[in-house]
Amino acid sequence: MSLEFSFSQNTVGYIIDGVMDKTAINELKQEILKKFETHDIINLYLEDSGIERFSINAVLIATIFPVEYHHRFGKIALVTDRRWIHALGFIDTLLVKVDIKNFTTEKRMDAMSWIAE
Repeated sequence: MSLEFSFSQNTVGYIIDGVMDKTAINELKQEILKKFETHDIINLYLEDSGIERFSINAVLIATIFPVEYHHRFGKIALVTDRRWIHALGFIDTLLVKVDIKNFTTEKRMDAMSWIAE
C-alpha cells in the first residue's frame, strides 16, 4: 500500500507500508511510469512507513528500475531506517549518475527539503 503526494509539478512522493511484494512494487512502478508520460524528468521521494516485509522480486525490481530509467530521474530521496535499503541506493548511485540520497526517518524533514529544492 502506498500513499502518493506531490511536492511540485515534477516531484512526487510515496509513503509505503504493508507488504512490498512483486505486485506492490509493480503497482508503484506503474504509477511512476505514468508520471513520465507528463514529465521528462521527475524527482522521487520514497518513505518506508512500516513495511512489514519485502519479497526478493520486489527488491530486485526496486534496484533495477532506477538503473533502467536513470535518465528520467533528477533526484531520489530514500527515507528509511533499514541500512540495506540505503546500501541498495548507494549501489544504484555507483551504477548510474542518479542523485540518490539516503535519510533516516528521523531526518525525513531534511529529505523533504532536499527533494523539493
